[in-house]
Amino acid sequence: MYDIEAYYQAESIAHAVSLLRENPGARIIAGGSDVLIQIREGKLAGCTLVGIRSLADAGHAQAEPGSLRGVSLGAGGTIRIGALTTFSHIAVDPVIHAHIPVLGQAADLVGGPQIRNIGTIGGNIANGVTSADTASTLLAWDALLEYTTATETGVVESRLVPMAAHYMGAGKTALAHEEILTAIMVPRSSWEHCFGHYIKYAMRNALDIATIGCSVNLRLGPDKKTVERLRIAYGVAGPIPLRAKSAEDAAKGQPVSRETIDAAARAALGDINPRSSWRAAREVRLHLAEELARRAFTASVELAGGVV
Repeated sequence: MYDIEAYYQAESIAHAVSLLRENPGARIIAGGSDVLIQIREGKLAGCTLVGIRSLADAGHAQAEPGSLRGVSLGAGGTIRIGALTTFSHIAVDPVIHAHIPVLGQAADLVGGPQIRNIGTIGGNIANGVTSADTASTLLAWDALLEYTTATETGVVESRLVPMAAHYMGAGKTALAHEEILTAIMVPRSSWEHCFGHYIKYAMRNALDIATIGCSVNLRLGPDKKTVERLRIAYGVAGPIPLRAKSAEDAAKGQPVSRETIDAAARAALGDINPRSSWRAAREVRLHLAEELARRAFTASVELAGGVV
């Protein structure tokens, strides 16, 4: 059973923040696919929960500005994903399919159908774990996170935090106790003319945590023969999701070729620090990291219309 001290259902963001303020040890719960497991395992035994799932209107297929659920494309080209948007929604959303299909691909690899139907992208990121399937893709696409709080008088305030600054350590994030992750933003400059591919390597094909994951965001030059910009990000290659900036620098401005792809894949090993665990030894993860980068880079070139 679940050892829960108290459960409060928030009626608004300001109310949720107020409940967090009144209960210093409280945790936010939305889908519950992470939090409830931690409670059952005893890691959060006796905790107080503040529920925010009902703050979003599940009937809306598209998000309105400021909505906690759904995906919208703003006038300036920024894609906004409400934090309470489920993985199942992201996997089929038309805005995601049109502009960041790799995120839908990553979302569709989370757990099984039941988990994808209740699990939220906000929970996946706020949890702070390196194995989150959407985290490496959002990192590769330079996502911004919307942290929201409220003053004691109920005035709601938000700030944007780069995805790279969100992770502070294993399971630790920059979210303050009285802040809630309300949205993920992907600027137009991060998705326009960009193509990507995500590879999750796991022991099983479904219902498994990644042994390692690699996501690529690639933009080719107009002639499709030059790497204009490359982003490579990993999950489970260190205590937090990591960008392989040495690999990115090795490919920038270089011709699209097998030699460029191989050089970037090798360079990526200097940016990561995987550990040994029961899932895989460090040496295995390093081998996988190089090969996944090579394959994801190659797939991204092909999606972008280039030829290796």
